[in-house]
Amino acid sequence: QLSKVDTIVFDKTGTITSNKKSLIESEGFLTETEISWIKNIVRTSNHPLSRRLYDYLADDKRIIITKLEEVTGKGIIAEIEGHHIQIGSASFLGLQENTANTKTVIHVSINGQHKIKYIFNNQYRNGLVPLFNRLNKKYKLMVLSGDNAGEKETLQQLLPHGTKLIFNQKPEQKLLFIEQLQREGNNVLMIGDGLNDAGALAQSNVGIAISENVNVFSPACDGILDATQFKSLDFFLRYSQNAMTTIYISFGLSILYNIVGLSYAVTGHLSPIVAAIIMTLSTVTIVSFVTIMTNYYARKMEV
Repeated sequence: QLSKVDTIVFDKTGTITSNKKSLIESEGFLTETEISWIKNIVRTSNHPLSRRLYDYLADDKRIIITKLEEVTGKGIIAEIEGHHIQIGSASFLGLQENTANTKTVIHVSINGQHKIKYIFNNQYRNGLVPLFNRLNKKYKLMVLSGDNAGEKETLQQLLPHGTKLIFNQKPEQKLLFIEQLQREGNNVLMIGDGLNDAGALAQSNVGIAISENVNVFSPACDGILDATQFKSLDFFLRYSQNAMTTIYISFGLSILYNIVGLSYAVTGHLSPIVAAIIMTLSTVTIVSFVTIMTNYYARKMEV
């Protein structure tokens, strides 16, 4: 499936941006106790922004959460020590959206009162621009994000001309977008964070989750790619195509051996000893060929 891909769709947050290099600013005030509540709540989430916020908050005190609900792509509702807490987007908390804002923001309300907002300054992954420039020569490229379009201008400057940018997409909209691409005849590779993109990853022809933490559960994907290898994505795509070539040649060699063996058999000249030799030689040849070719392609294509 990977060798047949002609369209690549990337999520933005946690996929083409790094979880470990983002600067966070805050506007508002929380007490030490409230900071403990927030950190314990985001500890339960695998969303890239939750993980970043968890690392940013200093308090390490463990607190029992009496109620917790995470609404995919929107935010978290929780109760701690009798206090009702909401963490998420402005719309999720029922706040007025700031259309002038060009950055990713998480809001926090406690007992219905807006307390603080955290502003995320995204840092794009190393090698992002060269990777997109290489991929652009062969594939249709798209960025499909649940965030606002605040960074659209930045991405237009960074990424190759023609890269399609779609923002403000809910998880179910991402899935429908992939379905539409497939109905149009595209063979789609989806690259996401593995959580909010679960539906799109499952729907795509190939779904790969980017991980900066091997312990993070990544559902509904065909593969998990270590974030440090993100810049080598085009290598894996080319390697899959060469792997298919190797497989086809292997089938050809196997058929050739069978033709030779059958030609001797139908003429009555194939003794049991010769048959045993041909079978063994066929296996050794195919295994040796595949081993040599896969290693050859790996060294030849190394980036």
